[in-house]
Amino acid sequence: MNSTQRQGRPNVLLITVDQMRFDCLSIAGHPVVETPNLDELARSGVRFSRAYSATPTCVPARAAIFTGQSQRAHGRVGYQDCVPWNYKETLPGELAKAGYHTQCIGKMHVYPARNLLGFHNVMLHDGYLHHNRNNHGIPMQEHYDQVDDYLQWLRERVPGADMTDLGLDCNSSTVARPWHLAEMQHPTNWVVTQSIDFLRRRDPGKPFFLWMSFVRPHPPFDPPQAYLDLYEDADIPEPSVGDWAETEDPDLAGYSPITGRGLVPKRRLRKAMAAYYALITHIDHQIGRFLQSLNEYGELGNTVILFTSDHGELLGDHHLFRKSLPYEGSTRVPFIVSDPGNRLGLQSGTVSDHVVEMRDIMPSLLEAAGVPIPETVEGESIWRLASAGRDGGSKPDWRPHLHGEHAQGLQSNHWVTDGKEKYIWFSQTGKEQFFDLVEDPNELHNAIGDEDRQERIRYWRSVLIRELEGREEGYTDGHQLITGRKPVAVLSHIL
Repeated sequence: MNSTQRQGRPNVLLITVDQMRFDCLSIAGHPVVETPNLDELARSGVRFSRAYSATPTCVPARAAIFTGQSQRAHGRVGYQDCVPWNYKETLPGELAKAGYHTQCIGKMHVYPARNLLGFHNVMLHDGYLHHNRNNHGIPMQEHYDQVDDYLQWLRERVPGADMTDLGLDCNSSTVARPWHLAEMQHPTNWVVTQSIDFLRRRDPGKPFFLWMSFVRPHPPFDPPQAYLDLYEDADIPEPSVGDWAETEDPDLAGYSPITGRGLVPKRRLRKAMAAYYALITHIDHQIGRFLQSLNEYGELGNTVILFTSDHGELLGDHHLFRKSLPYEGSTRVPFIVSDPGNRLGLQSGTVSDHVVEMRDIMPSLLEAAGVPIPETVEGESIWRLASAGRDGGSKPDWRPHLHGEHAQGLQSNHWVTDGKEKYIWFSQTGKEQFFDLVEDPNELHNAIGDEDRQERIRYWRSVLIRELEGREEGYTDGHQLITGRKPVAVLSHIL
């Protein structure tokens, strides 16, 4: 007898990857990327084609997943490490209180690093985090040697190994080389190996919540050679470059890992793109490995599955790289739900164009588990969007738009979108952009000056003003946007 037959509740499997673009699924029409296992999840489940990360870097995106809140409520509106996580209601915490056996394997990126945040156990690998490695004259409160489980595991097998052995920077999206050790020792394989072991050692009398949290395809771009070989000779399309992008580099400054922008030699960029796609296929195959084990344990049909990424990767679009900026490659993510046991009545094989976001994960998974949703949660459960029982196929009421942002010095930005149009405001310079995502999905033309767009631009500007009313930074007086107000990465109410 399996655990869910005893409890009458489904297991919950959350699979997240780090820095995967929305379009890197073969089922979504990507001309190169191969993702057979994720494609099958989408065919048997529902794929959300307009999923976003409202604050697209690791820390704030994960705050939204853990709390089900908007960035205004969870308080992390930019990237800042070493700010304690003191949230009372969290996704794993609510499931644990309801009798679930809760386990995270892989990346958490919380502080302190070993903060359980409601999990019964965490097998941790956050990747290379600067605050756990660098000592700039300030005594470190925690060091990677003390907090990273994968590194300890690796060093038992490869004495002296480190995460920097390949010489690749943890934030560079422009350089790549193949993984140098056995494939089974790659961090992607480690997450799945430990997850399969969890199936063996879990409490058999409880349903489980497992968060498989991969660090890749976040840099370093280090796929096993067999996966890199899949893309070495592929006809990889060049990145999209808008009419508004910087296209000259007279000082030969090249790519800046600090700003995430710059011109990169085509050969190097192509290699990086091939490695990025290879990491995604590697993850896909390892997800397939885990799903096979889940089936062997008799739990696949008793498990609700959600797959997504915390944010995207610009990967050279508009000569930009990494994340945090308001463009589709950075903010838009894959989002797939699957219910092999058909508990939720999903309209299998369909694609939803409703705008969903990281904050919707917590209420969705709690509802699937039959667990009450705390009042602190601002996201909404997505199951009614994916249900086969909608009356006459009519669209249910849903959020009319999403407000996204990221504090980042001169690049600090705010944006609003309904998945069809997008308005962007850079708070420090006052620069504005407007994109028609239906006619111009690659954001090639900034229509902010087009006469026929002015009514829509005024509308979206007013929407952003309403979203920013009352913010401590003073971005608006309720009538207009105010340029030059000092951005903060963390709002004062959580400090």
